[in-house]
Formats: sequence, structure tokens, C-alpha cells
Amino acid sequence: MRVVIGEDQALLREGLVLLLERRGFEVVGVAGDGDDLVRKARAHDPDIVIADVRMPPSQTDEGLRAALTIRASHPHIALVVLSQHVQGRYATELVESSDDAAGIGYLLKQRVADGDAFCEDLRRVVAGGSVLDPEVVRSMITGTRSGPLADLTPRQLDVLGLMAEGRSNAGIAEQLVLSEKAVIKHVSHIYGALGLDVDANDHRRVLAVVRYLNA
Repeated sequence: MRVVIGEDQALLREGLVLLLERRGFEVVGVAGDGDDLVRKARAHDPDIVIADVRMPPSQTDEGLRAALTIRASHPHIALVVLSQHVQGRYATELVESSDDAAGIGYLLKQRVADGDAFCEDLRRVVAGGSVLDPEVVRSMITGTRSGPLADLTPRQLDVLGLMAEGRSNAGIAEQLVLSEKAVIKHVSHIYGALGLDVDANDHRRVLAVVRYLNA
């Protein structure tokens, strides 16, 4: 699996390279700023691009902008954006850059500390899945406990959070130790409460849920 990394901090950049190569990834390019990241992605056409949100010269959102530029011209390249802090609007902007939210990930940098879990997330995204950091999802849900969300039970909020993380019904059932039939019932109630059309496509339901949470 071929990777291009965009990270301006040398220590973290080299740590990512070492972590990924030890787990079977091939790092084909590294970049220290947004413009170089776009160039490297276009030159190497990797399976996935990992980008820090904040990169030179302004250290604001150049990494995110670069990732969105790559998605616009090379929609087949999977993207995982890393952030130091919880920023729900960045997650929403990234997810909405794709019609079906496939091949998209938004993770906090602390997630990298668990190398195995981080690499599993990368593989899910490359396979066409969507991964949102649980801390980001939790903050978005906590900040929107009004309107229809106020009518959801604590268990339904748990299910909603896992839906927004990109989990399938089977994955939610395993995580919460429920039957898949019970999860389907919760999901149906959530869709009804949020006024969302039932859609069997996991990526599109991520998009719908995230749009609602950040509305």
C-alpha cells in the first residue's frame, strides 16, 4: 500500500514513516508544506495521502486545503487528515468533499500512538471506508444536544456516534454488545428522529449524519 505523508514536523514525519514501513506500507513521498504535498501526490499517485491540517507557511489549514485539492483532481486517492485539536468543521468539510464520503478519514494525532489501530484505520479508508475520530464525533454530538437529538436515548446516541465514525450495523453491534437486529431498530429510530432517508450505503449515512451534527 503506497503512502504520501504531509507533515512539517520532522520528528513526527520520521516517526510516521518508521511506523508505516514496519507494518507493510510503502512510503513513496514526504512533504513539508501543502504545495509540495499536492505535487508529491500527483507525481506518485499513492493509495493514500496522510496530511497534517496545519502546515507552512501560515500553520492554519494548508494541509486540509492540500488534501481537498488532491481529492478534487484525484478522487481515487484515499485521504486521512490529522489534527492536534478537535475541529468539527474540518471533519465536515473533508467529508463533504466527496459525494459519498468514501475513502475519507479525520483523526486526532494522538491516535498515531496506537500504531496498530492507526494502521487499521488507514486500511479501512483505503478500502473505501470512512473514519472519524471518536473524540471528534463525541464533541459534535455533545454540542448539538437540542432539537431531535434531545429525543434520543443514551444508547441511541452511542449508536449515532458509531454511525458517524463509519461503523456498519454489524460493527456497531459488536462494539456495543448488541444483536444486529437491535442495532437496526436503533438506526431506524435515529433516521426517523433526524428526518434522514434510510440508505444502506454506509458512506452516505456518514455524510448525512455529519452534516446534521454540524448544522
